[in-house]
Amino acid sequence: MKCATKMLELRYHYRNRLEAYRFIQKYNKDFGLRWLLRKFNICPNAYYNYLKNRKADYHQQKDEIKDSIREIYHSHGGVDGYRTIHAYLIRKGYDISRLTVHKYMNTEMQLFSISRKKKTTYEHGVAHKVYENKLNQNFRADEINHKWCTDFTYLFLTDGSKRYNCTIIDLHDRSVIASITDRNITADLAKRTLEKAIHSQPGIDLSKLLVHSDQGSQYTSKEFTEFCEELGITQSMSKAGYPYDNAPMERYFNTLKNDLIYQHYYRTEEELYTAIEEFAYVQYNHVRPHSYNNYKTPYEARYGSV
Repeated sequence: MKCATKMLELRYHYRNRLEAYRFIQKYNKDFGLRWLLRKFNICPNAYYNYLKNRKADYHQQKDEIKDSIREIYHSHGGVDGYRTIHAYLIRKGYDISRLTVHKYMNTEMQLFSISRKKKTTYEHGVAHKVYENKLNQNFRADEINHKWCTDFTYLFLTDGSKRYNCTIIDLHDRSVIASITDRNITADLAKRTLEKAIHSQPGIDLSKLLVHSDQGSQYTSKEFTEFCEELGITQSMSKAGYPYDNAPMERYFNTLKNDLIYQHYYRTEEELYTAIEEFAYVQYNHVRPHSYNNYKTPYEARYGSV
């Protein structure tokens, strides 16, 4: 049965020289190379020239893909792994598997994603005020603006002085909804970031919004909690000392620091603040593919456009 199928395929490709070459290359071990060349009335030199040219085309395309991998890798500071590089190559129109990208990038080119710095260990603290963890590590949201996560991280200028960033992301597609950097880590900064997020989402139904944070004093403060209550926003909080309860925020800040902060020096506030905003609203939301979105950008996943 298998042989009969191959013979039918042979008849199909009989008049098409290119398809005949491909058939010979595929089945020469089954039928014999000389017999197939006679059957298709193909000169051996012509067939070997086909193999030579096909090999040249393969190496040309391989070199082109490697050049693209190298360009993407270095332009992003070496932070992208082969899965992210694969997503960029697919976006460029290459038909290539992840395994092939891994082979080219890691095995042949010896290009590896820069390892992330280990996070400092967490200590279990006593909460100022406990809110029920309504999120309970369910980091999926079927609709836009139903589940937001927020947190703070600290950053440094070259003179050693600290600055603090507060960011809010939407769990529906991991979009950065709001990001503000300031000199002090305060309840006012948390509140201003939430206000900015709300104003960026026209028509949002705040009665359906859940805002998840840790038990930091900024989020348990009277200023912040009363602001949420006035707007009908539901608060949710991680258990003290359990960063995994707010894992999407942890991942975003890791990405921010590894893709941006650790790659540059920032001498002034303006340099730092501008870089963080451009990263959040342009690079992260519109350019960088996200594994949670099947390697679509947050914007593509949110609005369904490329």
